[in-house]
Amino acid sequence: MARKQRTPRWLEAARRRGPETPAGPSADWLARALGRAGVLPRTEAEQAIRDGRVEVDGRVEREPFAPVGEDTRVRVDGMERALTRQVRALMFHKPAGPVVHGSDPEGVGTVFERLRAVLTPALRGFEWYAVGRLDRDTTGLLLFTNDERLVRHATAPRTHLPKRYVARVEGLPPEAALTRLREGLVLEDGPTRPAEAELRAPDVVALTLTEGRHHQVKRMLAAVGHPVLALHRESVGRLVLDVTEGAWRELTDAEVTEGLGFQPGAAD
Repeated sequence: MARKQRTPRWLEAARRRGPETPAGPSADWLARALGRAGVLPRTEAEQAIRDGRVEVDGRVEREPFAPVGEDTRVRVDGMERALTRQVRALMFHKPAGPVVHGSDPEGVGTVFERLRAVLTPALRGFEWYAVGRLDRDTTGLLLFTNDERLVRHATAPRTHLPKRYVARVEGLPPEAALTRLREGLVLEDGPTRPAEAELRAPDVVALTLTEGRHHQVKRMLAAVGHPVLALHRESVGRLVLDVTEGAWRELTDAEVTEGLGFQPGAAD
């Protein structure tokens, strides 16, 4: 028997409030809206709401999933805060070690902890989502955004956003190995899309993919007989990593729209 889908908590809260609930593309739930607007990261926002520190349209609101819109009047600790939904995005140079998860059982740390430690105070109030993942030992370009729509756009298979990796490998790949990568391989989870492949050095391959399967670069290079020894991502879309390891910078609106092909107004 098929499992019954659970109704999201924000939708339950909206139904309880009736037809006056905010609707449309600007509708959101309170804790997430505070994180998107840079007021408080989501976990802090949820705690503030439960503690009675947040007012919505003149009354204390204790439900983190309470539906709100951009025009909803919100006060936090007595101060009015706008719920403006503006897409923000950051470029971060991930070092080897931290994981792209909310916690690290091995104790090395997460990229979220590394990023938040170096952000300006004005940006620490946002809830930052990683746009895709990099393995613990992989370095290079990792994007963050305050808007899940950009995450969905950049990681959706239909987008075919190119990502370029540079891999130091075992052995010296011949032209025949590069040709196989360019034509596409058959892996255990099916055929890959053709990739761009070139040698940067006798044992260094630059590989550009337009899909993002689990450990795909490592599996493709292993399949042609040259396992990866070290891996670095240097570009996503038309964005090329240009900050030092452990550093970050904010992307311009043009880099988001043109570099990543994301149009906020057209996205769901």
